[in-house]
Amino acid sequence: MDHVEHKQQIDGEEAQAGAAAALQKAAAIMAQLRGPGGCPWDREQTFDTIKRHTLEETYEVFDAIERRAWPDLKDELGDLLLQVLFYAQMASEAGHFDLRDVAENLNAKLIRRHPHIFPPKDGNLVEAANSSAVLRNWEQIKQEEKKEKPAAASMLDDVPRSMPATLEASKLGSRAAKVGFDWPDSSGLFAKLDEEIAELLVEVEANHRENVEAEFGDLLFTAMNLARHLKVDAESALRRSNATFRARFAAMESRVGGAAALETMSPEELEQLWREAKSAETKISETRS
Repeated sequence: MDHVEHKQQIDGEEAQAGAAAALQKAAAIMAQLRGPGGCPWDREQTFDTIKRHTLEETYEVFDAIERRAWPDLKDELGDLLLQVLFYAQMASEAGHFDLRDVAENLNAKLIRRHPHIFPPKDGNLVEAANSSAVLRNWEQIKQEEKKEKPAAASMLDDVPRSMPATLEASKLGSRAAKVGFDWPDSSGLFAKLDEEIAELLVEVEANHRENVEAEFGDLLFTAMNLARHLKVDAESALRRSNATFRARFAAMESRVGGAAALETMSPEELEQLWREAKSAETKISETRS
């Protein structure tokens, strides 16, 4: 080992020790907040009251990443870590598990699912020449782990109902595809989209409100499966479109001097403003390229 490698190893060990100490301090602070004489608000929280904050913090992490706002990401990751500390502390108080159990369970899983890095019990590293091979090994190990658990009533039962609907739809489609219940390719899904739109229009024209919601859900479910076939992250795609809409609408406001002016305009004038904002956006993109 040369001098540079030795220094990198020392720096790495110091960083790990510092991270461990900081995490231990954070866990101690959480225990104090939840303990006797601690913070009244923190002491009142339960798994159910905290879970909605977890979802909010996750989306804020996504937002910071998309904006490439690294200082913000540091803060948001801290807020997300706070959720983990909260759950682990509450679970420890109830006698279920503690933060150490969480970390040890994760460590064991990482080692078990990376047999190309960490030698399995038989001492032989598993071959994994590229990321595709790694993913195949990962999925195979996951299937072996599931065999050790009590059998579920359905293979879809391990897809949480509480996750964002777009992600749940994608996961359900992926699970069903494992037994061959899937479209052969994306072309069938485009036809299915047309079919779902036609069925939705029938219910809209009949003014069957409950059926409209059901058919609209079917349309979205088909769209999520199309995204899966096209290897598009539906959540990221929609967030990107949301950001585009925000930018174009802000450009419309800027052109007329604010949102109040928009309220006095006709639908035709608003549509023209939208086209102008979109055109200006295209010209800026072409100039940058």
